[in-house]
Amino acid sequence: MSAKTESMKNISRRQFVTSTSLAALALSAGSGPFIRSARAQEPGANSKIRIGLIGCGGMGQGDLECFFLNSEVDCPVICDVDDAHLAKASEICEKKRNAKPEAVKDFRRVLDRKDIDAVLVATPDHWHALPTVMACQAGKDVYVEKPLARTIDEGRAMLDAAKKHNRVVQMGSQWRSSKHINEAADMVKSGKLGKVSIVRGWAYLDWLPSIGKPANGNPPAGVDYDMWLGPAPKVPFNPNRFHFNFRWFWDYAGGLMTDWGVHLINMMLMGMGQQAPRSVFSAGGKYVLDDNSETPDSQIAVYEFPDFTLIWEHKAGLNNGLHGRSWGVQWSGTEGTIILNDGGYQIITEPKRANLDSERKPGSPDPRPAHVRNFLDCMKSRQQPVLNLEVGHHVSSVAHLGNIALRTGRKINWNSAEERVMDDPAADRMIGTDYRGPWKLPYLKRV
Repeated sequence: MSAKTESMKNISRRQFVTSTSLAALALSAGSGPFIRSARAQEPGANSKIRIGLIGCGGMGQGDLECFFLNSEVDCPVICDVDDAHLAKASEICEKKRNAKPEAVKDFRRVLDRKDIDAVLVATPDHWHALPTVMACQAGKDVYVEKPLARTIDEGRAMLDAAKKHNRVVQMGSQWRSSKHINEAADMVKSGKLGKVSIVRGWAYLDWLPSIGKPANGNPPAGVDYDMWLGPAPKVPFNPNRFHFNFRWFWDYAGGLMTDWGVHLINMMLMGMGQQAPRSVFSAGGKYVLDDNSETPDSQIAVYEFPDFTLIWEHKAGLNNGLHGRSWGVQWSGTEGTIILNDGGYQIITEPKRANLDSERKPGSPDPRPAHVRNFLDCMKSRQQPVLNLEVGHHVSSVAHLGNIALRTGRKINWNSAEERVMDDPAADRMIGTDYRGPWKLPYLKRV
């Protein structure tokens, strides 16, 4: 285990986001579907890019710092429902650009501004779809954090909006831009591992503690709680359902499956292509944590793809995962195996084969600067970025299917062409979403 991986044991995911070094890493702009020519009002090669930040919590602040590594970026407006978050993001803008941004609590005020070229959506998951779709309608490009959305149907609406309005949209799973992860995935795609029939990803995380069972109460001063809920069901305020811990409640997110699973499913499929699973079954539950969170602290999901089996597993309360790594990805082929995490990757040759050399490859610098740089370059070139919404929707949907199988307690069969669960109306309804009025999501196919 590398020193970098070891150091992650005792810090939380949020601390990791804010404390990781923002070392620069060069990456060429990716190409992708629905390429078009730049219009006159879109940023030129040497133009300033003005972003609006929607969601100023830990992820938003870390992303804003990363965007400010690029001299052409300004941020004249920030948005959050919490005055405390707005103050922190404003401080970053003043420190990095010597200018105080406008601070608003309604994201639509960001989209109304004609001087904004792109928005950065770093909200809780249940607030990813609406700002992204409406930003596309307003002619703005979008950098949206992962998972793409809270449901599969929301993700499809986001993809359709990006296509309809010819926007550049990047999903913020930064490891897509990691040099050593791309190298490992390219080796898998090259066939050097032989026939890869099993792919595995895992996250064993000891930083995820019990959050207790606090009573309902009043939201903190300076918080617009009704706006924080937005399209989610109206429920009394509980501190555990708010800010960072929203991840562990079904109304807003999908637990570790979508929080970490999207990252690692993305990595696993980088080596296997954009196949869709035919079926998935899952088991797990709350076996470790005694609190009022809802999502499982322990879960395994098994996906049947046309040419391979993909296995995902996560567990809270310990750091000793497979191969002594707290998290990782493994591709198992007939010629050898690759085991990968942020610290690097290891090639293990099959004993009876001689086509590969067993070796270790080091990790690469923090990929977030490269991921952001790719997005900015694509805003200018009008190419689609490396984690455009075709890819982002696909990998997020795979994670969501694992949760649907778990929550129904059944193996589900997936029709990827129609994005439907076959012969299971209850499971199929979980593909969709039910918005609290007056919020409505444009481009939503099923209401």
